[in-house]
Amino acid sequence: MELTLRSIAFTAAGREIVRTRELSTDAVTVGRNSANTIHLPDLAVEQEHLRITATSSGALAVEAVGTLGFTLDGRQVDAASIDPARGGELGVGSYLLQIGQEGGRLVITVRQQVDDEGEGKERLRGFALASVLPGKRVLSWAGLVAVLVAFLAIPIHSHLTRDRVEPQVNVPGAVRMDAAWTTGALSSVHHGLTNNCESCHVEPFQAVQDAACLTCHEGLGDHAAADRMAQGRPPFSGSDAFLWRVAHAFGKPGPGACTDCHTEHEGAGRMEPTPQAFCADCHTTLDTRLTDTRLGNARDFTALHPEYKVAVLPAPDALRPVRVSLASNPTDHNGLRFPHDVHLDPTGGVTQMARRLGRDAGYGEALQCASCHTPTADGVRFLPVKMEENCEACHSLVYDRVGTTFRSLRHGNIAQTQADLLAADRSPRRPVTTGRRRPGEFAEGGIYYNNFSRVMPSILRANVMSQDGLCGECHLPGNGAAGTISVMPVTQRNRYMLHGWFDHRAHRQEDCATCHAADTSAQATDLLLPDLASCQECHGGEQSRVAEVPSSCAMCHSYHPPANASTAPHGAGRRIAAGILRP
Repeated sequence: MELTLRSIAFTAAGREIVRTRELSTDAVTVGRNSANTIHLPDLAVEQEHLRITATSSGALAVEAVGTLGFTLDGRQVDAASIDPARGGELGVGSYLLQIGQEGGRLVITVRQQVDDEGEGKERLRGFALASVLPGKRVLSWAGLVAVLVAFLAIPIHSHLTRDRVEPQVNVPGAVRMDAAWTTGALSSVHHGLTNNCESCHVEPFQAVQDAACLTCHEGLGDHAAADRMAQGRPPFSGSDAFLWRVAHAFGKPGPGACTDCHTEHEGAGRMEPTPQAFCADCHTTLDTRLTDTRLGNARDFTALHPEYKVAVLPAPDALRPVRVSLASNPTDHNGLRFPHDVHLDPTGGVTQMARRLGRDAGYGEALQCASCHTPTADGVRFLPVKMEENCEACHSLVYDRVGTTFRSLRHGNIAQTQADLLAADRSPRRPVTTGRRRPGEFAEGGIYYNNFSRVMPSILRANVMSQDGLCGECHLPGNGAAGTISVMPVTQRNRYMLHGWFDHRAHRQEDCATCHAADTSAQATDLLLPDLASCQECHGGEQSRVAEVPSSCAMCHSYHPPANASTAPHGAGRRIAAGILRP
């Protein structure tokens, strides 16, 4: 079958564009698939819609391949026969296919149907709003001006003419129409400023300045001295330097500004912690710029992190703590004789005494860490161990009995202890029991003999600081010049790591012995702290794929130490002459 395929399209100005092809084919296929002889890009047309073939009589047989059918001269049909000499018009979707002959050759003309362009449509245009409204160009410019006035001019004028007040949370702002400029919701910590944009954006078209942040966060301490920060920060080069020059031209503070770490309008909820890369930018090669720094380089908790440094009293007579690396196996002289292993031995005498005291006294079985170490209310750290609450059940300070009342020495008050013993000298103490002979340490000369026989307080004072004496069993002797009963001050430290943070509450699923080998410690000077390798068994760098707990720098380190805070931990080096650190 020889035919001429003619397609007619229209330009935006209404001019016709006619394209003609000469074809020789057995059948003409029509559909949306581009492989068809006649391709009609219309969703109302099936992939293969029509098939046109020549019959032996010279007519054209048209049949619908799909289910939608077609129109022939305006009538909906599924199949038809067309005499090329008489012609016909097929309707498929929004297209018309005109079939005819020119010079004895079959011609199929394809054009897209257009809306009614007759007089009826022209008459209806008179009733449309378009006939009385300005043109589209005028309306577009008017809309642009309205937007600029409502969302730019009014906010700027309101911002410049408002009364300047200190930022306040949960107070409506004084700038009108500024809500349209919000790029996203504020985080939960700043949600009270949602309607008070000028609290942070003090000047129009200027980045948030540090002074605006410090209006509310005035208690923050500096990460380091400004000159040290500037010296320790790597210099910018290339594109980074160019971008910072552009940022400074528009009033953006930094580097090192608050907004470098704390970005807002990122969505409601918790503000995302600072990424590890922010810290690593300086600390990976810090020693190359700050040659006098005592800080080790750090980049990633797994790949590059120095061993922990802890604050300890390195000698019995030390008055101030010093920071030393755990790699050196340091000791901490806290002023006590306290062997953890004796108290945690499940078969030892301490366990037997705990069982004898019974559950009513808070015991009953072998001692556990929790028997003496009580968490703080927030669960982060532990309260100081107190003699009266944690020790006196076994280590009694009873020295006399009057009738049915027992008299105890005042723990922690040396002067009162000496006064009580002097007063006891004036009225000799009666024995607790009669003169029944007792074996071993309970016999005359034994350390427990005083509990069962008449004792001269003068003898008690003379032996009180011996290793088996009343005080010397737990305390080390202090300065002998201070008197017979002189106790080395005791330090109970609640922070050993000054530049890091540890939350016991977050590790409550672990046993204490997982990190603290107390059951094998025979000396009170043993520092029962886990080293870096112990923590790395669970924790890894921020991007670690194998660590149980991927950890960024911000998990353990605070960028802002409290203002005017001492570098020593709370309670470190604080000595009480009586030997007890009070909370």
